[in-house]
Amino acid sequence: MLKRFGIALLCCLFLLFTAACSSGSSTSIKLAEVTRSVFYAPQYVAIEEDFFEEEGINIELQTTWGGDKTMTALLSDGADVALVGSETSIYVAAQGSKDKAINFAQLTQTDGTFLVAKEPKPDFKWEDIKNSTFLGQRVGGMPQMVGEYVLKQNSIDPQTDLNLIQNVDFANIPGAFSSGDAEYVQLFEPTASTFEKEGEGHIIASFGEESGSVPYTTFMTKESFINEDEETVKSFTKAIYKAQQWVQEHSAEEIADVIQPYFEDTSTEMLATSIERYKNQDSFASEPVLAKDGWNNLKTIMDEAGELPEDIPYEELVNTKIAEEVIGN
Repeated sequence: MLKRFGIALLCCLFLLFTAACSSGSSTSIKLAEVTRSVFYAPQYVAIEEDFFEEEGINIELQTTWGGDKTMTALLSDGADVALVGSETSIYVAAQGSKDKAINFAQLTQTDGTFLVAKEPKPDFKWEDIKNSTFLGQRVGGMPQMVGEYVLKQNSIDPQTDLNLIQNVDFANIPGAFSSGDAEYVQLFEPTASTFEKEGEGHIIASFGEESGSVPYTTFMTKESFINEDEETVKSFTKAIYKAQQWVQEHSAEEIADVIQPYFEDTSTEMLATSIERYKNQDSFASEPVLAKDGWNNLKTIMDEAGELPEDIPYEELVNTKIAEEVIGN
């Protein structure tokens, strides 16, 4: 009897020791997201479904509210990984940074904004925007550049054909549209759907559908971080790939239930509506590889906006090796 008790006790101690060792081996990653958006649903799924934990990663998530602030966090070691528009890596490289920001995993593959009007526009045509007051986004940011690109594709010059307002901080744009005189605005989800439900605006077009494939939001880290700890970056990418596949295989309602903790002021029904919009236009990338044609489309959009500082090659700022190995395995 005592012998069996002793064996059982040793087994329990072994399990406790194994668990302690396992928890002690977890790697903490400081992750900075450029904003909080349903657009990033796969990232929240990766956290909530424990895909990061399965890869031995503990995520410390922070929302940095803007591309410039997000890149500052990454470059100053306030973050290990940044979820932000790929254009920021081009800006950093053009400034002569010796430690480049490298795109290693794509999360979204279209623009995530929708054109919202104050009044209903059942027969909307892009030319209807001419001579209107348009509340724009930050100069040099992806929402604004894609917005300008789409408008130009529809024979509208944002600078001469619109009363373009661009002096409002990103986080304050929804409130400024609600209380101001602007007739049109670009909004992400779930804000766009919330405005529509509350009668404060009407979704009349999708910039994502109009602009085509583009690496709108990617995970990036400093080149030195990859050189020093490529295995951690690979484990991070594995977790994201698992989440991307999970999102592809589950309904908008199921995804909404999982990511609800990140949007406490939004109902699951509204989240599901927003997610369905993004799924319908293939905004969520199904795998983390950032393709070259998307990168070239990004540079075209930046060039059209007059914001491409330098034609930096795809191979210089994009690492596909890690994502390809993850998918292959």
